[in-house]
Amino acid sequence: MKKILITLAAFTMLQATAQKAPLTPEGLLSLGRVSAQGITLDGKSLIYKVSTPDIEDNKMESAYFRMPLAGGAATKITEDEKNALLANDRISPDGKYILSSEAVKLEKVLGSDRYPELQKTSAQVYTSLNYRHWDKWFKGSFDHVFFAPYQDGKPVEGQKKDIMEKEPYFCPQQPFGGPEDYIWTPDSKKIIYVCKKQYGTAYAESTNTDIYAYDIATGKTQNLTEKNLGYDLSPAFNKKGKMAWLQMKTPGYEADKTDLVVRTGDLTVNLTGFKDQINVASFKWGSDDRTLFFVAPVDGTMQVFSVQDIGLTKMMPQIRQISKGDFDVKSILAQVGDELIVEKEDISRAAEVYALNIETGALKQLSHVDDEAYSHLAPVTTERKWIKTKDGHQMMLWIVYPPDFDKTKKYPALLYCQGGPQSPTTQFFSYRWNFQLMASKGYIIVIPCRRGMPGYGTAWNAAVSKHWGGEVIQDYLDATDDIAKAPYVDKSRIGCVGASFGGYSVFELAGKHEGRFKTFIAHDGVFDFVSMTGTTDELWFEKWEKGGYYWEKDNKAAQASYAASPVNFVDKWDTPIMIVQGGIDYRVPIEQGQGAFQAAQLRGIKSKLLYFPDENHWVLQPQNALVWQREFFTWLKETL
Repeated sequence: MKKILITLAAFTMLQATAQKAPLTPEGLLSLGRVSAQGITLDGKSLIYKVSTPDIEDNKMESAYFRMPLAGGAATKITEDEKNALLANDRISPDGKYILSSEAVKLEKVLGSDRYPELQKTSAQVYTSLNYRHWDKWFKGSFDHVFFAPYQDGKPVEGQKKDIMEKEPYFCPQQPFGGPEDYIWTPDSKKIIYVCKKQYGTAYAESTNTDIYAYDIATGKTQNLTEKNLGYDLSPAFNKKGKMAWLQMKTPGYEADKTDLVVRTGDLTVNLTGFKDQINVASFKWGSDDRTLFFVAPVDGTMQVFSVQDIGLTKMMPQIRQISKGDFDVKSILAQVGDELIVEKEDISRAAEVYALNIETGALKQLSHVDDEAYSHLAPVTTERKWIKTKDGHQMMLWIVYPPDFDKTKKYPALLYCQGGPQSPTTQFFSYRWNFQLMASKGYIIVIPCRRGMPGYGTAWNAAVSKHWGGEVIQDYLDATDDIAKAPYVDKSRIGCVGASFGGYSVFELAGKHEGRFKTFIAHDGVFDFVSMTGTTDELWFEKWEKGGYYWEKDNKAAQASYAASPVNFVDKWDTPIMIVQGGIDYRVPIEQGQGAFQAAQLRGIKSKLLYFPDENHWVLQPQNALVWQREFFTWLKETL
């Protein structure tokens, strides 16, 4: 923690030398990253964590703080104190059992497992997919859920039981699942867990996760969501034992409309399905055991809504928007009285913890981790703008202006291409794709809510699938043409940047932009659809998004999709391009970046490959993050 304080102090002193200085890459990495941990058992205090990169040691440093909800200064506490103050949801409500998750070796994948006498072999043997996922190779182990009797503050030795026995399935879900994937029922009689009970190649092509109930007394397991063939996620109970969860209906479609559903008897009641624009990101039960609060995208922001559990009545659910404004509510921690404790951020302000009044929507800041730093930073401004696309639709843009923006001057501009492809462009604050930092360097940032974005109805959200090279690319061109008309934009100095599907968009636009852009930056973007299908991990994504596989010659949708692969338009490339690639990114594997860089080099185009051999689809290590930012802006300075 000492290093955190030194880093923050140095940053503050540096900023104090210049009144309202622009944000820098070093300043961005010096900000404290706030995450709410919980409300103390007595209901009187908030516990939150502050994480800050330690550049010198190339790691994250964290500290915990306790702050009275009634007001007062935050006090630093130890991790043990934090654990003692918060409820332990791993322990059953009756205090008799404790949950855990552990890796269970079920397959002999490693050569040393198959041939014990050859302990120095590095061989790995696979007979099916999914042999690697996100950033790790499968080595024969499956994460399983265990429970054990709990006495005297610890599990009873030798009585731990695997509730999944010898099943070759994962819980928590790979690669991002956590403790929220396995929970207790309020009566302590059952363990509820999320699992996709598919194996091998079928696992790689399926999105059918289900919610299971394991009975402690009988040892039997029941599938609670067997009838739904899409995702079932995030189960949570109210105090009366009613379960709610998030559900997608369409098999294979990972970005389907996400609804909030409740279980009443043996029936599922969908509380948000009737509202086309509602796409639920997360939720919490209210303290009255009937109200559910949830977060969903709306008009380029993430806001809090409420809905009442209607049971089996014929009533229509009533959805009410609680929070409003140009900001994102990242998550809801808990309800305390007439307020919700939430995390809130916006394009020019990192997340802090707030109290949201349920009746009025008023927000009260609770944590103040980065207040001092921001008092010395020059603010940027954002504008919401609606434009008409070439085919007559209304599309929203976020436009971010530099500090001290002067409309009588000319500024270079950056078109930002979002990933997903069904991830929303909202008021999110990123420690890599940071729009405040980009604008502070003197660029106007254009952020289109193009086709594929949730929050504008299911048709708009679905329009990108099977049409990657179609209207969604025209949406980007329409946004570019609109900003180019502004008198304060230098239309001869417009760049295009993005990651993942956004990186794909950069590659695609490089062959179709017709002189609109002066430079490109693509991070972990898809370049060759055939190669991507042959090497990526989650095949359900490729199958759905492309409409099938490339060898299906009679599949018109698939053939049209593969024809739109950026590799087919390299002959039109003529603009400088920087390519960033992670070496252990198995979602968009390394040959995608390699292929794009080699194509640019062989065509004699000014190009740069920024390669991180130990990073996945993201850039997580502090020194790598700083290199990323420096190379990003060095490239723009050279080419734009």
